[in-house]
Amino acid sequence: PDDAAYVIYTSGSTGKPKGVVVEHRAIVNRLLWMQAHYAFDAADRILQKTPVTFDVSVWELFLPLVTGGVLVMAPPEAHRDPVAIAALVRKQRVTALHFVPSMLAAFLAEPAVRGLAVRRVFCSGEELPAELRDRFHRVMRAELHNLYGPTEAAVDVSWWPAGPDDRSAPVPIGFPVWNTRLHVLDAQR
Repeated sequence: PDDAAYVIYTSGSTGKPKGVVVEHRAIVNRLLWMQAHYAFDAADRILQKTPVTFDVSVWELFLPLVTGGVLVMAPPEAHRDPVAIAALVRKQRVTALHFVPSMLAAFLAEPAVRGLAVRRVFCSGEELPAELRDRFHRVMRAELHNLYGPTEAAVDVSWWPAGPDDRSAPVPIGFPVWNTRLHVLDAQR
């Protein structure tokens, strides 16, 4: 559990470029939490479109293997092409995918996305604006989840259900994942 599972490069929470060693215990905790919390199972079809230089790729790659689901691999550079992503989601019947909020905004602007239905969409890597959350629910039929966490903590440390009835502004980073504590250091957001 204490051995290195992978090393990934990040500018992370400090803004200083560095390599981060993530232990097996940390990433297994994260994968098992996600499986249990979001009820991932063998019926899920998870799209892996994130470059492996970004820590989100770790759960995209390994969660389907943990849950018995299907790993749907996007072709190279598809993560930059909303039309290609929408077509792949439809053709492969993808049930879960991830976006950084800036890419989600570009994705939602593409007419081919209107009416697209998946089970779950996850956002992390940037602040999720309330306006984008609301636009998402006007364009797509899916659960939307806001995740937050530094690379050093095995991808994410908190979650927030950014559903159609959520009126939070700004969208919170939410609640801690398993075996994690969040500390509020002052009154600032």
